[in-house]
Parts: sequence; structure tokens; C-alpha cells
Amino acid sequence: MEAPDYEVLSVREQLFHERIRECIISTLLFATLYILCHIFLTRFKKPAEFTTVDDEDATVNKIALELCTFTLAIALGAVLLLPFSIISNEVLLSLPRNYYIQWLNGSLIHGLWNLVFLFSNLSLIFLMPFAYFFTESEGFAGSRKGVLGRVYETVVMLMLLTLLVLGMVWVASAIVDKNKANRESLYDFWEYYLPYLYSCISFLGVLLLLVCTPLGLARMFSVTGKLLVKPRLLEDLEEQLYCSAFEEAALTRRICNPTSCWLPLDMELLHRQVLALQTQRVLLEKRRKASAWQRNLGYPLAMLCLLVLTGLSVLIVAIHILELLIDEAAMPRGMQVPGCPPTLMVSSVVGFYSSPLFRSLRPRWHDTAMTQIIGNCVCLLVLSSALPVFSRTLGLTRFDLLGDFGRFNWLGNFYIVFLYNAAFAGLTTLCLVKTFTAAVRAELIRAFGLDRLPLPVSGFPQASRKTQHQ
Repeated sequence: MEAPDYEVLSVREQLFHERIRECIISTLLFATLYILCHIFLTRFKKPAEFTTVDDEDATVNKIALELCTFTLAIALGAVLLLPFSIISNEVLLSLPRNYYIQWLNGSLIHGLWNLVFLFSNLSLIFLMPFAYFFTESEGFAGSRKGVLGRVYETVVMLMLLTLLVLGMVWVASAIVDKNKANRESLYDFWEYYLPYLYSCISFLGVLLLLVCTPLGLARMFSVTGKLLVKPRLLEDLEEQLYCSAFEEAALTRRICNPTSCWLPLDMELLHRQVLALQTQRVLLEKRRKASAWQRNLGYPLAMLCLLVLTGLSVLIVAIHILELLIDEAAMPRGMQVPGCPPTLMVSSVVGFYSSPLFRSLRPRWHDTAMTQIIGNCVCLLVLSSALPVFSRTLGLTRFDLLGDFGRFNWLGNFYIVFLYNAAFAGLTTLCLVKTFTAAVRAELIRAFGLDRLPLPVSGFPQASRKTQHQ
């Protein structure tokens, strides 16, 4: 009988403990993200959909909400993936022999990338379609009503949708790549089909980021101006409070004396307007009570930080374009800015909800339908899962895309990468110039008091000219 090899056993035990440790760390990270996303979604859900008389509908909505929470947690993990990897790499390079950070190794980072890729596929292809069909299902005709009947109908609809998507992607891949070996490898579901499908979804997400991020970077200045208290030179809170109180008094008088007006009044609309004015007045009171530090220091610093981050992003992309023109081997390459991906994600979300096409999808506080929550989670997951590819394509990071994120073939196309960088730099510059010129023009008009002048309505000047000729 041979003696056991204790060195081999110790190596296997060490690998086993490392895997267990990575599983525990990944579970704790995901549990934290899940709890945060659950708290976030409960602030936007419509309470009437979860407290209905029909227990079946309430149960279905609760299950769909949990699936949306899972998807949103994966989206948040995809946003934090690249900054976490960059910071971990820098910490390991700075402190290579520190015992307390040895758990932050390359195996854990690779595992997180693979998990985010896997669960992103699972959420986009299965969980979110299941949640939507589940909320819209009623069960097959003639079957017993209940949650189980809805599950059967949802599974059948999901299978039909999967077959449809499989066929469409198979035809698309056969048209794009006529190689017979690639068409045969499409039957390998996990090794080729899912990465190819996710590559198509990621490409659509990258195109969406190209449109939303420049718009969001320009919109962030106005959003920050609304959230923070401006200096007294830039806004007159006393005048705003006076106007709000005057409008509230007028609406209250109209509600109390509905017979004084010969037009029919929508009382529900008037009550909503009064509540909105009261909320606005409370916010204005809080802004008026702000300290001088918040008023004179917070707003300029926030605007300066936004301007520096935006200018730095455009500068990095411009340098990357020059590198691409000088040396094709430079793609994609760039500077190491850990804070850029979250900033760009916030800007893309602001631009996404500011665009006229997706403005109706914007969630409302305690008044968002379940189907609207599902649509928001899908859009946020598409944007966040494309963020690592987006950052890498623009040269905002030198960190290599790990796992299946680096298998996208179009990342090696020089013309796609060059045109994408040029389009991003041009759109961002155009949006910023338009925003700042409009802001300066509005401030000049407000400073000279021209906004208080009664401007003529279109149509009246022409009429006046006719009367003059007569």
C-alpha cells in the first residue's frame, strides 16, 4: 500500500479552501447588492399591486419583483466590476506580501467576471422575459386558475421565444460569417451561442451608451444645479417662494369656489397641483435655510468636479484617437482612471431617462407599475453589462476584459473602434458646448431682467403689421 502524498493533499486542501473562501466572498457581495436593490425597488413599486384583494396577482407581482431585484443586483455588480478590478490590482501591486489582502487575488477577480457574465445572460434571456410573461399571463383556457397555471403558460411562452431568438441569431450569424465551422459550432449552446447572443446585446448596449452618455454628461450640470443650493448671485429663492405661495393660494381659492368659474374644473388635477406646489415650497424652504458653506462652496466644487471629469474623459478619448491613427496596435489602450466607469454609468442613466424616446419609462416614486419596473431593469442591465466594453473601447482603462467579455470579435476591428471614439468625442463636445452656451445665455437674460419682459406671442406681430399697413 502506497503512502499518501502529503504535498499533493496540502495543495488540494489549499485549493479547496480558496474556492470556499471565494464562494463566501462572492455570496456576501451579492447579498449586499441584493439588499440594496430590494430597498431601492420597494421605494418605486406601486403598493396597490401588492395589496390587492386577489392574492394570486399579489403573489405573481412579488415573484416578479424578486426577479427584478436579482437583475438589478447583477446590473449594479457589472457597474462596479471594472473599478473593483482596477483597485484590487493596484492594491496587490502596492502590497504584494501583505497577509491580510491575500484573499484579493486574481482567481477571485476572474470568478466575479465569469459570474457577472453568466448571470447577465441568465437575466436577459430567461429571468426578465419570464417575469414579464408571468405578470401578463392568466393561465390556459380550461385549466385550473392559480399561480401554477400561470407558470405553465409562462414556460410555454418562454420556450417559443427562445426558439424564435435561436433561429434569428442562427440566421444572422450565418449571414455575417459564412464559415461552415462557425455555423456548426452554433449548436454548441454554452461555448458559442450564449457568448454570441450576449455579444449582439452588448453591441446594442454600446451603441445606446454612445447616444446616452454625451447627453447625460451635458445634462448632469443642470441636474446638479437642481439638487444643490446655488449661490445667491445665481438664483433668487425669495422670489421663487413668493411665486409658489401665490400659485398655491390661487389654486386653493379655485378649489374652494368651483362655481366662480364658468369652465368645468378637474378637481383631482387641481389637488395634485396643490400637493406639488406644497412639496416644492418645502424644498425651497430647505434650500433657503442652507448654510453659507453649502451655498458658496458646495455648488462650485460639484460643478468643478463634473467639469474636470468630463474634460478628462474627452481628453483621454482624443489621445486614444491619436494613438489609433499613429499605431493600430494601440487599440484599445488608454489611461487608468478607476472612477470613470461609475461616472459614465451615472451620466448614461441620466441621459437615458432624459432622452425623448425613453422619458416615458422613467420610474415614479411609489407609482411605478410592475411591467415598467421590468423594462427599467432590462434597460439598466443592458447599459451596465456594456459598460466594461464601452470603457475599454474608448481607452478609458488599460485593464483587459476578463472572462467572456474579451471574446467579442468586433473589438478588434480598427474602423469600428476608431469611428466609435470619434463619434463619442464629437457628440460629447457638441452637447457640452450647446449646454454651456444655453446656460450662459439664460443667465445673461436673467441678469439683465429680460425674462420678466412680456414677449409677443407668435402670430401677433404679423397681425400688428397688417393693421399698420391698413
